[in-house]
Amino acid sequence: MQKVYDLVVVGAGIAGCSIAYTAQKQNKKVLIIDKASTPATGGSGAAGAFISPKLGKESSLLNLTNLAFGYSSNFYKNNFSKQFDQSGIVRLPKDAKDATNFEYYKTIIDADSKILTPDELKQFGVKSQFDSLYFKDGGVCDAQGICKAMVKDVEYLQIELTKLEHKERHWIINSQIEAKNVVLATGYIGYKDLLEYMGINGIWGSRGDFYTDSNIKVCMHQNISVSALKNGVIKIGATHVRAKNPCMACDGEPLKGLIASAKELADIRELKLKETFCGMRSSSRDHFPTIGKIIDAKFMLESYPNIKKGYNRAPLKYFDNLYIFNGLGGRGFVFAPLMAKWLYEHIFEAKDIDSTVSPDRLFLKWARKL
Repeated sequence: MQKVYDLVVVGAGIAGCSIAYTAQKQNKKVLIIDKASTPATGGSGAAGAFISPKLGKESSLLNLTNLAFGYSSNFYKNNFSKQFDQSGIVRLPKDAKDATNFEYYKTIIDADSKILTPDELKQFGVKSQFDSLYFKDGGVCDAQGICKAMVKDVEYLQIELTKLEHKERHWIINSQIEAKNVVLATGYIGYKDLLEYMGINGIWGSRGDFYTDSNIKVCMHQNISVSALKNGVIKIGATHVRAKNPCMACDGEPLKGLIASAKELADIRELKLKETFCGMRSSSRDHFPTIGKIIDAKFMLESYPNIKKGYNRAPLKYFDNLYIFNGLGGRGFVFAPLMAKWLYEHIFEAKDIDSTVSPDRLFLKWARKL
């Protein structure tokens, strides 16, 4: 243990790769560890990785998502243009009533957008009876390509975290790796003794990449997402199943429903399957990302048992220099760059984490249910 890392990141999905990339760019000594030999082999690798805004009534989650949308589209364009196809994205209404809201959505989202008529949509290979909302800066990432590119200059080690000890202001991982700071970007599995209060769970997502000669010129989203044609391939994907046994829920045909839905949205002719991707994406109880310091829940419950009765004035005790980066949900590639920036500033510049994404928001609610 001669080398001391400024930051060790556990998990090489889009969350872990984003914070590792951000810290490495600031000349920090960074190590990323993962059970797999290459990044993005779990839920991130199965992601459609569409960069799209959130529509709906104005809310804290909508505002955060769209702030992240603007940041991520510029981030990928400027840093990973080879892995980001910024072809634009069309948001299709569910029905005629939904279409009437699009002018309102346009006013609350700070992004380059315009209403497209059904005839204009046809020119892009999109089928719709109603006007739709087009966002110029949207697009789709090569999920695995982005993650690999992010950590190409970061030290990477294929190991599983089995032991985490804090000694003399540093963390010791598996009795051999020494770190000043550790970020757990472990996805939906997590570590129950440390992260139980956060309620991170999994959403099963499927994606299919298909060869086609259909001339689709823009990405689109309604209940699923379809990408523009690139190198003869389109991507069809969705985050859609909350189930303990998602493989049983899909009944062996995870793409059957996606293909049927895609053909309703786009002018798709023949499809030839290139590759199928399936995996769990992590999500929090309230659908906000979860980043920041980790509370020592065991200490808090033992020291302040009245927390279970709603007592909320107890000073929170955190593990020293141990952080979480999780719960990005189906919009992981939208949230990750901005959340990585915020987490880096929190760790190395002592900036406060926004309360909407801090794990603190989840602790007292969890404790009252015990």
